[in-house]
Amino acid sequence: MRHLIGLLLGTEEDWPSAFETVLRRLGPIKGVGGFDVERLTIEPFDLRAKPRHELVIDRLAYWYYHPREWLKKVAMMDDVYLLNSPFTFQSMEKHTAYCAMMRLGLKVPETVLVPFKNPVDNARYAYTATRYNEPFDLDEVAERIGYPLFMKPYDGGAWRGVSLVRDRDELHRAYDQSGEMLMHLQQAIDGYDAFARSLSIGAETMVMRFRPEEPMHARYVVDHAFLSPSVGEEVVTIGKLVNAFFRWEFNSCETLVKGSDVHPIDYANACPDVALTSLHYYFPWAIKTLVKWSVFCVATRRRPRIDLETHDYFSVAGTYEERLAEYRRLADAYFETERYHEFCQDRLPHLDEVVLEWVAGAEFDRLLVDTVTATYPAHERDRFVEHFRGLLRLWVKDSAGLAPG
Repeated sequence: MRHLIGLLLGTEEDWPSAFETVLRRLGPIKGVGGFDVERLTIEPFDLRAKPRHELVIDRLAYWYYHPREWLKKVAMMDDVYLLNSPFTFQSMEKHTAYCAMMRLGLKVPETVLVPFKNPVDNARYAYTATRYNEPFDLDEVAERIGYPLFMKPYDGGAWRGVSLVRDRDELHRAYDQSGEMLMHLQQAIDGYDAFARSLSIGAETMVMRFRPEEPMHARYVVDHAFLSPSVGEEVVTIGKLVNAFFRWEFNSCETLVKGSDVHPIDYANACPDVALTSLHYYFPWAIKTLVKWSVFCVATRRRPRIDLETHDYFSVAGTYEERLAEYRRLADAYFETERYHEFCQDRLPHLDEVVLEWVAGAEFDRLLVDTVTATYPAHERDRFVEHFRGLLRLWVKDSAGLAPG
């Protein structure tokens, strides 16, 4: 039996090529069959047409509406499994995610939504604004939150429009530049101890030390002990909670750690970073996990869950620690975490070795060189090829003792 996975892509080439390669090298899986991968094209579609794909990985539809409507159709009518849910990413952007996690008791920084700086393009705006818009004092709002703070779009995306605001002048400059974007003012966690970015794919989460002030190739730091075990578990739980709550199965979550407090600040990312030239050391893990979760979902006939069942989460009571424990239980139930790990041990025991051999070999090196060539100007390519080769050699060295045999 052959199973077909679809990739809905934008400009990316590195991780799709890697995903296709690993699935090809994996070969047929015991009791499941083989897998084919197809890059999806955009064309007219009949709402009653039966799709050929059992699972689609979406990296495009958060901004390209035509394929988003196709995804919604194949999930609603045909039970095609999607990474991610187009329903919640359309309706529950960062603003709604903040609201939900605040209600669940997470330590989201103080956040205020302010009106547009410039009128939206709607003929009725002037009348409505004149009659109903209350004047407000932007300085008073900022002072109530306290400096420093961040101004950022309520729906976000790729750090678009994000400004660090340290005083009144920067506040008004950022607000003037926001134009027709609807903006949050959010308290900055000044003097934090660690910035963690967690990449979650299905039932697994990789927590990475992140330095947002650095250029992209240097933002993810290879540091396996930058969080205490208890804080690390809390960060994982928060990421899994967010993803299970919204049915997001390919998402990143940013948290700031200050003392023993973990503050989630950004956790609605329809297209999380999985680029080779930014993840580098962590790139093989991301590809391997994406393969495992995709295979598991298809093999076990996992069906999309369009309903959110938010009442299960909102009804949780107790201390912060007790609620976190129950949220983790609910998230693990949604992701079938125990069943997933048993499946991987039984059906994919050779995957670690397959990926290790691939990353250590010439085919992966060609992908690395091609990616650097497409990303950096000619005078920087040799430097970055060696930079990323060194990080991937470190991953091979670290992983060699973990692979079977």
